[in-house]
Amino acid sequence: MKKLYAIITVMALLVPALYAGGSKEDSLKTIDVSYVKSPFNLPLILMKEKGMLEEAFADEGVKVAYHEITSGAKQAEAMAADSLDIGGVMNTTSVLLARSAGNDVRIIAGFSRPVDVFAIVAMDPGITSIADLKGKKVGGPKGTVLHQLLAAALDAKGYGMNDVDLLEMGLPQASTAMLSGQIDAALLAGSLLIQAQKSGAHVITTAKGYVTPKLVIAARGKFLDEHPEAVERYLEVHRSAMAWMEANLDEALEIGAREQGISVEDAAKLYHWTQYITALTEEDVKTMEDDVTFMVENGMLREAVDPRSCISDTAFE
Repeated sequence: MKKLYAIITVMALLVPALYAGGSKEDSLKTIDVSYVKSPFNLPLILMKEKGMLEEAFADEGVKVAYHEITSGAKQAEAMAADSLDIGGVMNTTSVLLARSAGNDVRIIAGFSRPVDVFAIVAMDPGITSIADLKGKKVGGPKGTVLHQLLAAALDAKGYGMNDVDLLEMGLPQASTAMLSGQIDAALLAGSLLIQAQKSGAHVITTAKGYVTPKLVIAARGKFLDEHPEAVERYLEVHRSAMAWMEANLDEALEIGAREQGISVEDAAKLYHWTQYITALTEEDVKTMEDDVTFMVENGMLREAVDPRSCISDTAFE
């Protein structure tokens, strides 16, 4: 009986430990990150193509799983489901929307301020202004900075989102639908914007003067709280990719062009359009506060969100 009691006692101690060790949060074996190529996220492209992240985590035996999730809103959904740890590139609009829905997504670093690479585009020569979009079908991703651009451009001309028919679709689908005449205008960015122009489409407006796009790196809150060292290592690799890009720009542009299926000349154009950063500034926070006010007034947010509540201290380093 004493022997049986001893066995039961040992098992009672072991079982909780076994269950505790079964959680991803307690023992990091895989880090799930998103891979977003567009509009022209060259540092992330280089990080993946050169295996920099895998090398950084190799000593700890942590595997890196890349997931091609291009929409910021979809990345936020994946974080809510605990299937994505770090969003390699997200727009702050998506982060704010996620936060308003109770999704603990936190910005951990800046990525870029690509004002010139987001645009509203049309193929129909009769559509040349925002006013011409009234009653028209516009394709693009909802809950993103492009959605915000459309709302801001309409608002500036005295219109609202109810004056257009915004159809939810990814950027490639929006471009194809616009070029084939299935929709009247498309919300495009990066290489798709350049390709659409080469196919005869024209830009109605870019984001300049309407919104200040801020692309960031984000993490799900629980992952950041329980694995801060992994987050810091990711950010170190991102900074290394930035440094390599700047020191080897010609080669970097060739890699980016190949990955996006564009010419090196077009890659260089996108590079110069994109303002790469590693940290946010107080001015970025101020524009996020302005974004929140605008989104509430235009029905994109049901209630205001404090931008600082979804920004980690690491984002300012």
